[in-house]
Amino acid sequence: MTTTKPRTRLGEALGTDFFSVREQFTDEQWTTFVSMRRFVDDEVIPVAAGHWERAEICWPLIRRLPELGIVGEEIEGHGCPGLSPMACGLATMELHRGDGSLGVIHGVHSGLAMRSIALCGSDEQKERWLPAMARMERLGAFALTEPDHGSDSVALETSARRNGNGWLLNGRKRWIGLGTLADLIVVWARSSVDGKVGAYVVERGTPGYEASVIEGKGSLRSVWQADITLTDVRVPEANRLPAARTFADATRVLAATRSTCAWAALGHATAAYDTALRYVSSRRQFGRPLASFQIIQQRLVSMLADLTAMQLYCLQIGRLADAGRLTPTVAGLAKMHNTRKARAIAADARDMLGGNGILLDHHVIRHMADLEAIHTFEGTETIQTLIVGRDITGISAFA
Repeated sequence: MTTTKPRTRLGEALGTDFFSVREQFTDEQWTTFVSMRRFVDDEVIPVAAGHWERAEICWPLIRRLPELGIVGEEIEGHGCPGLSPMACGLATMELHRGDGSLGVIHGVHSGLAMRSIALCGSDEQKERWLPAMARMERLGAFALTEPDHGSDSVALETSARRNGNGWLLNGRKRWIGLGTLADLIVVWARSSVDGKVGAYVVERGTPGYEASVIEGKGSLRSVWQADITLTDVRVPEANRLPAARTFADATRVLAATRSTCAWAALGHATAAYDTALRYVSSRRQFGRPLASFQIIQQRLVSMLADLTAMQLYCLQIGRLADAGRLTPTVAGLAKMHNTRKARAIAADARDMLGGNGILLDHHVIRHMADLEAIHTFEGTETIQTLIVGRDITGISAFA
């Protein structure tokens, strides 16, 4: 049942809900949104810039995520919350409004590692791993991307060779979030038996698994991505996910993350717009508030128009996902649109803050930098464009 939400101070703090989108939320979705907004405002934003500057993971915030009832997202049972897709989107939006790195940590653990096990694992595997992961007692990672295969991930070369009652994994992975920290790493590899792609859960401490942090990042600095080398890493048959039989099964997991990127971009854009609006309302130049100048008002309205369009994209993909009708192509179009618009909003906000726009104290430069990663991962704008182009023309531009 949809209920009309009061225009509380919390709601007004958005400064962005021009089309009263919040009135479309169910009670479950509203409760998720409110709890996440308070968490982000009270606990995330005050410490995010410092951790970002030092490129360090904020473990106290990570340990708080299970208490918020969002770890495991839509998964039902096994200690997971079984949230609606819309509630998951709102949680993602708020996490990224505070700190993109924290949002990515949650997305890798819940949206990729846990979802892989939930979609492709056996009942025994789900019960073995998911409850501890829902409590974040065991951290998960998702290893698909390879050094020589970014957008062309279907061409992965990591191999899985039969070895008695198990498998030996050999190959390399790159850009693997939490790859140096995770207790369980879902590795996608090509079977030497039939050449098909499957998923194998590598547990921490397994001989032959080596991971190193990728240094020098200027984006998402508070989450560590890894280069991984697999050298005769033995995985028992009990750790092979039985329902992961082809690359299409990896695509099933990734399909949901495209919509996650659209929600994440909305969170970053919301933060940038709200900061710009507050700044120009209080900053005085030439004896007047910046907000009193026509060109500033024109830019704010343009930013708000794009932000509102992003909200409506997310509202609709949330509705489609709730109804089980969200397709990868629609999610890809939303990801492409929202990351593009978010980058423009963040750039405008940074410019409107003048020299102060490059200071982490105002957060905008951090969101601007983090958006560069979101714009790229889970399928670049170019790749999403070609996927949607194939859908509307019936002609593939891929080789």
